[in-house]
Amino acid sequence: MSVRAATLTRPLPPAAGLALAGVALLGAGAVENGRRARAAERATPPVGRFVEVGGTRLHVLERGHGPALVLLHGNGSLIQDWLVSGLVDRAARTHRVIAIDRPGFGYSERPRSRIWTPVMQAGLIRGALHSLGVEKATVLGHSWGAQVAVALALQDSARVRALILESGYYFPSPRIDSLLFAPQGLPGLGDLISHTVAPVASRLLWPRILGRLFGPSPVPERFARDFPVEMVLRPSQLRSAAAESALMVPDAFALRPHYGELRMPVTILSGTGDRLLSHADQAVALHRQIPGSRLVAVEGAGHMLHQIAPDRVLNAITKLEDIT
Repeated sequence: MSVRAATLTRPLPPAAGLALAGVALLGAGAVENGRRARAAERATPPVGRFVEVGGTRLHVLERGHGPALVLLHGNGSLIQDWLVSGLVDRAARTHRVIAIDRPGFGYSERPRSRIWTPVMQAGLIRGALHSLGVEKATVLGHSWGAQVAVALALQDSARVRALILESGYYFPSPRIDSLLFAPQGLPGLGDLISHTVAPVASRLLWPRILGRLFGPSPVPERFARDFPVEMVLRPSQLRSAAAESALMVPDAFALRPHYGELRMPVTILSGTGDRLLSHADQAVALHRQIPGSRLVAVEGAGHMLHQIAPDRVLNAITKLEDIT
């Protein structure tokens, strides 16, 4: 046997073999995650239309007629969160409801050339509302979407007639999730994680995630049945969610000095049993900072108030409309 042949038939070192097996496993995972993402999009096609602002395409759903009500979902979510809750159909009886997939979620684009802070997203949504002919609107933001709603109101107070802030994060506090998700938000490494490990881990953790989102309340049957879970587990959406988790604390630092500048009617909705955010440190503290704001505390409820207590959210909308 020649030296070359002997070299070719020599077994790989154990470390090299494990490395090759790991690469093969990651590759197979990426292929499967891509397949599942495409299947999710076939099962849940766009429900609205697309509006392009500054080269970025946003997916927008419109229902009903009357005063404009803009809905901005939380981190990792999409328009279907509002649809499944029933809030869109119920509010559309008296309002022109405009639900927007924020950049990187649902079917909206999220160009890599920008850091999508609440201020940047607010500018994009402001442009979309202008394109849609919305001169005045009540804006409802949930969780991360509440930061975007605040930024939009600060940018364009003439257009935002009233604010409803649901389960928002307003003041900096230690966030372990911001640290854990930081690598996934990075170029290159973030793509690798999002296309391979993250979807699998998220599927395994999904019951625990729901427990944190809804607890201490049970998950509503309609959400468990109708919410398109695989849409939020697509690699692109998971990467966007990781980037927003990493931005939470610095964004709160940036917005905190300006809360007192809000002059339109503001309603702050919060569940006292929220397992993600402190009711006292976030909602109550914000109420003290915004003159004339109204605090609605839903006793014992968790983070997803529009799912758990949609009547309280609709009532907040109605009361603000009466004021404005």
